[in-house]
Amino acid sequence: MNSEFDMTDKVAMVTGASSGFGVNFAKILAARGAKVVVAARRIDRLEALVAEIKADGGQAVAVALDVTNAKSITDAFDAGEAAFGTVTVISNNAGVADGRSALKATEADWDLVIDTNLKGVWMVAQEAAKRMAAAGVGGSIVNTASILGLRVSFAQSVYSASKAGVVQLSKALALELGRKGIRVNALCPGFFLTEMTEMLFNSPQGNAFLASAPLGRPGDMDEISSPFLLLASDAGSYLTGVALPVDGGQCIGNM
Repeated sequence: MNSEFDMTDKVAMVTGASSGFGVNFAKILAARGAKVVVAARRIDRLEALVAEIKADGGQAVAVALDVTNAKSITDAFDAGEAAFGTVTVISNNAGVADGRSALKATEADWDLVIDTNLKGVWMVAQEAAKRMAAAGVGGSIVNTASILGLRVSFAQSVYSASKAGVVQLSKALALELGRKGIRVNALCPGFFLTEMTEMLFNSPQGNAFLASAPLGRPGDMDEISSPFLLLASDAGSYLTGVALPVDGGQCIGNM
């Protein structure tokens, strides 16, 4: 796996790197040779992550990033480029959840989720693609969507809309950017234990829901690492416009 998913000489930016998938993806990119720009709002967590990566022999730098703010995005890319050069791999993870029913969700709920989960992904991907094109290099953009971008569940209308948007955005960007050597794919995780899903796993309803899936359990974080690396690395050089579920069959199970 180390040779197939070699990331030596790649410069990767991981958004939402202060928790969950972002932490995991940053570590595995660094372990396979990438220079990693970890980006999020919680800079103290990022600095702890950078220290851990460096202790394991990797290269990383922390940059503050609010994906809902255009200037914050350009500043983060400027800082990343100053440290390591043009970013050629994007792991777009920043996101928020919303568990309100359709009748209880507010306009403010909608704006927060859509601005973070969809608009933020678009702005980061666009900035990355502009810089890759200007530098004359290709790259890979992996947008973290969700199985709820492929199907729906109760009390997830706003979140599902945002993640369905990420899936279609990824396909549209893949169509436009392919001739520039930039691949764009969407990773669609099922249910993994993260800060965002911890409440679900601690409830009887959540455990019953997970048991109804074909594999009958949540995913282990290691089980999404290889699918992510396939999309991010040159091992997936002929993959673009893909929405890849990594969900233990939850897409075909009862929801």
